[in-house]
Amino acid sequence: MKLSREEAKNYIIYQIGALQAFAKTTGVKLQHVKPHGALYNMAMKDTVLAKAIVEAIGTVDSGLIVFAIAESELAKAASKTGLRVACEVFADRAYNSDGSLVSRAVSGAVIEDPRVIAERAVRMVKEKRVTAMDGKTVELDDVHTICVHGDNLEAVALVKALRKGLEQAGVEVASVGNFL
Repeated sequence: MKLSREEAKNYIIYQIGALQAFAKTTGVKLQHVKPHGALYNMAMKDTVLAKAIVEAIGTVDSGLIVFAIAESELAKAASKTGLRVACEVFADRAYNSDGSLVSRAVSGAVIEDPRVIAERAVRMVKEKRVTAMDGKTVELDDVHTICVHGDNLEAVALVKALRKGLEQAGVEVASVGNFL
């Protein structure tokens, strides 16, 4: 979809409001916002879209944490407006050498082996780097949160293996709201 800045802002306000209402009915307070899928990927590179998303988040609740890839347009826009940013990496997705994610249409873009996912995550957190699909090393900035995609049937097992691998490597696992 091609959205104007105002349309994008309004959609995000609407979605956050709806999610806050659902969270409230279960006694949970919304902690962070992460645009989903294509919108997320577009906001990593599109300054106008990133600013619209950040304005929407700040309008609804300036205490919300924004999840974004470090140094992306979304992360920059959030930082500039004073919102907290959780720098995100993807343990179960292959990277291109420019730090972007490999398209799911490419074979090998989704990583499913729990051992590999855990090893990648430990390296991402401790060494701040990941090996791209072409074999090059991609340097990462701070790592605050690790994404594992829930559309994988083995997502729960992957997260358990990931957590175990991180803890065995001496990495403390905590809610991002506890340290940002």
